[in-house]
Amino acid sequence: MGKTARQKTQSDPIAETPAPSLSGAQLNEILSLLPGSDTVELKVTVPAVRRRSVIERLGMDPMRAELRQVAYFDTPDLQLNQQGLVVRARRVQRKTGDSVVKVRPVVPSELPAEVRRLRGFGVEVDAMPGGFVCSARLKAKADDEVLHTVFGGHKPVRKLFTKQQRALFDAYGPHGVTLDDLEVLGPLNILKLKFDPKGYSRPLVAELWFYPDGSQILELSAKCLTQEAFAAAAETKAFLALHGVDLSAPQQTKTRTALDLLTSIEAASS
Repeated sequence: MGKTARQKTQSDPIAETPAPSLSGAQLNEILSLLPGSDTVELKVTVPAVRRRSVIERLGMDPMRAELRQVAYFDTPDLQLNQQGLVVRARRVQRKTGDSVVKVRPVVPSELPAEVRRLRGFGVEVDAMPGGFVCSARLKAKADDEVLHTVFGGHKPVRKLFTKQQRALFDAYGPHGVTLDDLEVLGPLNILKLKFDPKGYSRPLVAELWFYPDGSQILELSAKCLTQEAFAAAAETKAFLALHGVDLSAPQQTKTRTALDLLTSIEAASS
């Protein structure tokens, strides 16, 4: 190891902290999921204590970030989430928004062929340090004015979802629960920045989520093809560790954090 590398490691000991590794069983499982998936998304959340230095070291320009709003739809006791179903919609500043029905975990080979052929349908493996989940989602464009009125509780939730999305919801949702039975949870404000950091071979996406209790989550992510998954994961792990991201830190999932906080607020106000 040369002098420069030694100096960098000594001045930034977190770069040497090992990230949680997948077990042999997990590796076998992910290998079985990859051939039937469309993409892989590599994700890591950045602890608040390191956030400012990571932003600076990666050369992120907050002024280039895009403003978004996300709302979730679920029952007060989160029946959808408990059954592995996520229903959400998103507004994007000066752009068309979207709605999504997501099912997780899934086994790609068990999904019906007619569902996989639907426009806007995709299967993705989300991988974080120490874990992963394979999910299927059906996404459709949504008019911003309709999004705004549904978020405000002035139109029924079903107005945001296509016939195909409603059918997917009915197939995987809790028995007897309809889209219009769901509560609007949120919206939450998000800043999203897509950028090309020096020394990294693919675009990196940063999302800063603002929660109603004043907390925040900064997530960094990169997408790759399934055949690139292990090479991309190795490159990403090395690159982020070099730039001060603590890959051994506890990971926070944006959706679960949002649902827990938003439902607790709804319960307290009712």
